[in-house]
Amino acid sequence: MPPPGDVTPADTLKWIVAGWKTFTASPGIWVVQTLVLIVALSALGLVPFLGWALAPLAFPVLVAGMLSGAHALAQGEPLRVDHLFDGIRRHAGNLLMIGGFHLLGALLAALIAAAVGSSAALTGMLVGAFAGMSLAAGGVMLAVAVFTVLWVLLLMALWFAPALVMLQGVSPLDAMKLSARACLANLTSFIVLGFILYVLVWIAMLPAGLGMLALVPVLAGALHAAWKDTFAPDRPQPAPALLAPIDTADE
Repeated sequence: MPPPGDVTPADTLKWIVAGWKTFTASPGIWVVQTLVLIVALSALGLVPFLGWALAPLAFPVLVAGMLSGAHALAQGEPLRVDHLFDGIRRHAGNLLMIGGFHLLGALLAALIAAAVGSSAALTGMLVGAFAGMSLAAGGVMLAVAVFTVLWVLLLMALWFAPALVMLQGVSPLDAMKLSARACLANLTSFIVLGFILYVLVWIAMLPAGLGMLALVPVLAGALHAAWKDTFAPDRPQPAPALLAPIDTADE
């Protein structure tokens, strides 16, 4: 695997534009894919006792399927609804492992934040009076900050992982490491991207959430463009150095 390359904040706008072009190339099929994705995740979330875990497990598998569709369009191939299930057909085990890491990471982040908050609250109760209340409030704020930092790091590890597994055959743990490395190496660019996506989600939610039917495919196309620019799989690799010829004149 080549190391992740450098991208600029201006590249994030190009990714969004590329995502929009990906959507407009076959909007009807993208909308159907998005509806199937939403229904599938909602149905999994309603499974008694296990729904809270099944949806995070399945999410990377379905994201990989949408990326497969975006990749097909980029290669000049037609988009099909069943591209959504390419992740199940080709890399189900590895993509489910990413979902497992996602679930485990979220639980660990919540447990760590809860431990920080509860310890501060307990200390505040022991101190008592105004100082104790201030300490407890500060502990809650610290817990929120700790959870936010851990959650952002988890999102960095997840951002490129489905693309690396689906499109380049990287192992799940290596894909998450490479994804986090790429995001941290280009932190400013991905902060800008995060802000743009935050605004787009709010805009998409305004018309009764119907804008998400377009935004989800746009995000799939943007993620495909970001993966291609960051990891540059088509970038020519340097040729291996040739060994110097052995002088046999004196033999």
